[in-house]
Amino acid sequence: MNRNKFFIDGKIAVNRRLINEHYLMTVVISDNFPKPLPGQFIMVRLKGRHEPFLSRPFSVYQYNHQDDKVFIQILYRIAGKGTRILSELKRGVILEISGFHGHPFDILPHASNVILIAGGVGVSPISYLASHYKDNIHNTDMRLSCYLGAKSAKHLLGVETLEMSCSSVEISTDDGSSGYHGMVTESFACNVAAYRPDQSFIYACGPASMLKRISEILCDYPIPCQVLLEQRMACGFGACLGCTVEVNGAGEMKRYVRVCTEGPVFNIHDVIWE
Repeated sequence: MNRNKFFIDGKIAVNRRLINEHYLMTVVISDNFPKPLPGQFIMVRLKGRHEPFLSRPFSVYQYNHQDDKVFIQILYRIAGKGTRILSELKRGVILEISGFHGHPFDILPHASNVILIAGGVGVSPISYLASHYKDNIHNTDMRLSCYLGAKSAKHLLGVETLEMSCSSVEISTDDGSSGYHGMVTESFACNVAAYRPDQSFIYACGPASMLKRISEILCDYPIPCQVLLEQRMACGFGACLGCTVEVNGAGEMKRYVRVCTEGPVFNIHDVIWE
């Protein structure tokens, strides 16, 4: 199987609303679909339908391989016409799945502190990353900590899943209805000085404003950090150039890269935040 350009059929097993406009979809694939590396994504489109014509990118929330079937869970939010159509699909509907795409997160098996920061549906790739560390990295000295942010307690997603993998999950809500009262970035800022840069590594996914704020915090604390960018994509193969972002190049040069092929994972200080 070509890991990058091969579309195969997947059947919806579950597609249910969680909270607000957030949904959890489980797709069953009767094939030896490759296991994704943390940070990689799939492209999804409806089979035999002309609307929406373009595929939609989704991070993997959970992946399970049982017998001759693969179960992929997708955590998504209604953000436009395409995702609204997806939210209305019922059990048994056939989708076309392509993947896995993109460069994954770097895995640091010898780090003492692995810090995860998630906002909104950024909890999806962060949760999959956390489960990868739990299942594959057997470092008894490692502490896996997560900072999870939401507008309110009613908007929190994936807390139980993260608690299964992480040593601690620090919750932040904008309105103070659960955990820290304020932005998740400020909760992280309260503790950042406790992490030694030579023994720690940070991963983050969420709104661009959240990632920009983390980059500002880390100007004073040189802890290495990778971010997964949430970007609109049309093809997933780098052909349409619709997902480009500006990054720092050699010297003072700047350049544009495609999130779907050069990303979606980047060094936080390589991205030029607007």
